[in-house]
Amino acid sequence: MPARVDHDQRRRTIIDGLFDVAARDGLHAVTLRAVAEAAGVSLRLVQYYFDDKNALLHAGLHHLEAMSNERWEERIVSLGPTATTREILETYFDEALPTDARSRRFHIVFTAYATLAITDPSLARTPFVEGPRRLQATVADLLKTACSAGEIDSDISPEREAQRLIAFEHGLGTGILIGLHTVESAHGLFRYHLDQLFTMNT
Repeated sequence: MPARVDHDQRRRTIIDGLFDVAARDGLHAVTLRAVAEAAGVSLRLVQYYFDDKNALLHAGLHHLEAMSNERWEERIVSLGPTATTREILETYFDEALPTDARSRRFHIVFTAYATLAITDPSLARTPFVEGPRRLQATVADLLKTACSAGEIDSDISPEREAQRLIAFEHGLGTGILIGLHTVESAHGLFRYHLDQLFTMNT
């Protein structure tokens, strides 16, 4: 009886190879052959799962979002059922910033996608912005809960504040990568911002 093939695992292996190439050389340097070499699989196998480079890039983008959401959800669960909105937001920032080799690679690849979305029309911008918009909606829902609970000022717009927090996080992440901020100074900055947000109603 032939062994069952785990197609999802094969796709993840190939996408992981894509991220290795992108983190090392940038997305402009990605080819199916380079990805196959980085993933330790044959070029034919990469072509079996992905028709061309664009299909692979789009799959990688969706995988980036899924990875980010899964890690954040795991950390929220670890906080327990009594976690406050502020604790959940702090966990988001802790997870989102490039603080170790894994998260640094994630940020480098995400930044490479951002650059490519600007400079290469073959990568549609719409899919690229959908993920951050979904994240903004999730953060806005958290802030609505905080407003209802009296944790933050009811005059604050959860939607606008969510947009600001996501933009803030992206800026801090890039700042860490280029050496403008240390991990410690970035943590201090976002906690300072949360101090302002969560003491407005006291």
